[in-house]
Amino acid sequence: MGESPINLGRLIKNARLEAGLTQDNLATQVGVTPRYIMAIENENKYPSIQVLSKIICTLKISADTIFYPETQHTDREKEQLIHMIYMCDEREIKIAAATVKALLDAR
Repeated sequence: MGESPINLGRLIKNARLEAGLTQDNLATQVGVTPRYIMAIENENKYPSIQVLSKIICTLKISADTIFYPETQHTDREKEQLIHMIYMCDEREIKIAAATVKALLDAR
């Protein structure tokens, strides 16, 4: 991983707070204990890949934010948009691309 555990915990905590979730809320949605979330955020605990994947999905953050922090998006809305695109099927991606193209052409 490109970041130290302290930065990973801080990143997860910041994303959780931005999402308006408590440690209890996040733990429930991810399927772990609140103590486990606290250990990740404050005690340099590395989550398993399965738990990290659930955290990423629950907080709607890009995996790139964690694995490639040097290329992080500074705009949370853009990051969430990218995450939503990854969740789309092929037809929905074509619709999204056409919509974005229309927005840009209307400038």
